[in-house]
Amino acid sequence: MQNHASDILARNRRIKSANTEPHLIGICGGSGSGKTLVARSVEQSLGKEHVLLMEQDSYYRDLAYMPLEERHRVNFDHPNAFDNDLLISHLTALLTGQPVRQPEYDYTIHTRSDRYVDIYPRDVILLDGILIFEDQRLRDLMDIRVYVETDPDIRLARRIRRDISERERTLDNVLEQYETQVRPMHDQFVAPFKRYADIIIPQGGMNTVAVDMLVTKVRALLKKG
Repeated sequence: MQNHASDILARNRRIKSANTEPHLIGICGGSGSGKTLVARSVEQSLGKEHVLLMEQDSYYRDLAYMPLEERHRVNFDHPNAFDNDLLISHLTALLTGQPVRQPEYDYTIHTRSDRYVDIYPRDVILLDGILIFEDQRLRDLMDIRVYVETDPDIRLARRIRRDISERERTLDNVLEQYETQVRPMHDQFVAPFKRYADIIIPQGGMNTVAVDMLVTKVRALLKKG
């Protein structure tokens, strides 16, 4: 309870001093919950000229120093898989009006590619990720925290389709990873941090009523700024 209270105080101080600085909205939830659909729905409603979408997945640690076989055994659903120091430094820069050079990650070989994306601050920054509530430093940067909650069987089905079609995984590989890493990490590092959410969206991005309420809240936040 004390940690939650300190989160709120830190966030309120940032909001009050924000003036015209960008606002950060964190969208968290389990793998396959529909976080990205929620983020894109907000972007579509507010306009791309006002919204920047960022994914925590772009900030996986670079594992180029490991043999490929060893990389495949890394637990990518554990907080240690992410370079949150880099993510936080980039968010801090964007929130103070500075552009950043974001790395691109190659999921097929688990390394950063040699390409980067130059991104620029906008009125609203949407940060999408499964573990963005687990790190208090990230939570303290957020103006609004959203948790997208979807039934586990639906999340698993979505992950199977995505990993097979987009990341060249086999069905057996996806299921093994889900049983040994995804589900246990969700239970330990994702679901418990739902308590820090300001808004919970059940049924994922298909819940248009909840998404509309989120858009209304973000618009109100922008008017205050």
